[in-house]
Amino acid sequence: MGIKSLTSLIQKKSPESIKTISLYTLKEKKVAIDTNIFLYRSLANVRANGDYLRNKDGHVVSHIVGMFNNAMKYLQFGIEPIYIFDGKPPIEKKEVLDERKKKASESKELSEKSLTIEEKQKHEKNSIRVKSFHVNDVKKLFNLMGVSYIHPNGEAEAYASELCRIGYVDYVVTEDMDSLVFGCPRMIRTCLDKSIKRNDVVSVIDLETTLKNFNMNMSEFTDMCILCGCDYCPTIPGVGTIRSYNHIQKYKNIEELLNSGKCVNIPDEFKERYKMSRELFNVFREKIDINNMNICSSEYQKEKLTEYLIKECSMNEKRVSKTLDKIKL
Repeated sequence: MGIKSLTSLIQKKSPESIKTISLYTLKEKKVAIDTNIFLYRSLANVRANGDYLRNKDGHVVSHIVGMFNNAMKYLQFGIEPIYIFDGKPPIEKKEVLDERKKKASESKELSEKSLTIEEKQKHEKNSIRVKSFHVNDVKKLFNLMGVSYIHPNGEAEAYASELCRIGYVDYVVTEDMDSLVFGCPRMIRTCLDKSIKRNDVVSVIDLETTLKNFNMNMSEFTDMCILCGCDYCPTIPGVGTIRSYNHIQKYKNIEELLNSGKCVNIPDEFKERYKMSRELFNVFREKIDINNMNICSSEYQKEKLTEYLIKECSMNEKRVSKTLDKIKL
């Protein structure tokens, strides 16, 4: 989920935080990518005749082809991508994950009962779950491409955000706005200006500008986002995004808000979990030693990669050759 309605709040209160740029301006920059979001999208969108893209043996390769295209999006502009995979999530996220799993299971049943192709495809996309074999297939792809990746013990966006905060990477590529709460200084996401259709154009959200225009420090911003709604904690009934913003402007933190008597019917779960939510948003703060990171790196193996894409993924030979020629080492 990320942070509920944070994008619209920034657009309203701090539009200067959002810049529209082309990826070609990021040549020689290093980006950490929240992999599982784009892995899911590959499974959902890389399709043929309404079904997953499959190789000649019938094996699903949507995730491989999709992530190959995703990596090429950066490599062709001389950008160094580092893909971060999701590790074990915190126990506080169990309810959210269980709900997603339940919805995926329900969608799978609806897909099997669907009477039309359109209904079947819709429910099938909602039933998609990223599995360990999807991750392993993509790791094999990255090894052949010479693309680095990290599989930390924790959430990808949290780890990636800390890599950016300490200056190991220049940007984090994600669609989850909670990256800002994890301390990511510069976040790249799909272009928010829907009138722009170019694939190389993205939106960059700057944390420092957001804090300045919100007139908040990082602690206040974190509390505001917890009030808005995050994956770790329930919300207070009647307190939406704008009220969360206004409350923190006035009370500065959640404790003062609760003591004010301004909010009623505060769930016990909120009282029990908001402090832990703060800790979780700082889970990797000052805990990454860049000299001892478990980062997987390899050399670009053009011949083996070409063979893999053509034989194992049934990709068109001319297309593979033309695409790989775009790699700027």
